Amino acid sequence: MQDAVDRLTPLGVMVLALLGEGDMHPYEMIRLMRFRRDDRLVAITNGTMYHTVGRLERAELLAEVGVDREGNRPERTTYAVTDAGRAAVTEWVRRELPRVDHPAEFRIALAEAHNLDRAEVISLLSTHRDAQHAAQAGIATGLTAAIAKGVPTQYLLELEREDALLTADLEWLDHLIQRLAGEEFPWGSLEPSERYLAQRKAARL
Repeated sequence: MQDAVDRLTPLGVMVLALLGEGDMHPYEMIRLMRFRRDDRLVAITNGTMYHTVGRLERAELLAEVGVDREGNRPERTTYAVTDAGRAAVTEWVRRELPRVDHPAEFRIALAEAHNLDRAEVISLLSTHRDAQHAAQAGIATGLTAAIAKGVPTQYLLELEREDALLTADLEWLDHLIQRLAGEEFPWGSLEPSERYLAQRKAARL
């Protein structure tokens, strides 16, 4: 299992998580991910999608469950996530959520955090928050020291930005953790909304 998790790409994680919602063919996955603007997080092209699906199938993280052909359309192979695929998603999210050295992966882990229990997510985000706080404190200390030494501000703009971004991110994380601790914050499996059902229908066309 660990080897499968280590070899997972961000797109691979998102594909497996998407199949957790139901069986799909790659074209449907592409359309649904674009509807959701998941292309903000990973590059999504026909080539990368089919290559990723092929790799996941060889790793037995997903499996072919049918082939459909309608009218003049090419054949569309439908896939389902396997038990090993579901487990790989949760392990990948569990590994990446507390980390601060993989910012791109953290965004995807955050997007898929609902695959873990609420209490575990709170714990992992708290670890992430502590690491972020340590990083922000180091940058703030360095910035203060540089100013005290008379380093011109024009050379410190990137550090100023990093300090501001980390400060804002820490404030957001504190608020998120507080929200998650409240039972009124929805978590886990939710009933599909009308918007979601409409997206799924449109993605199949």
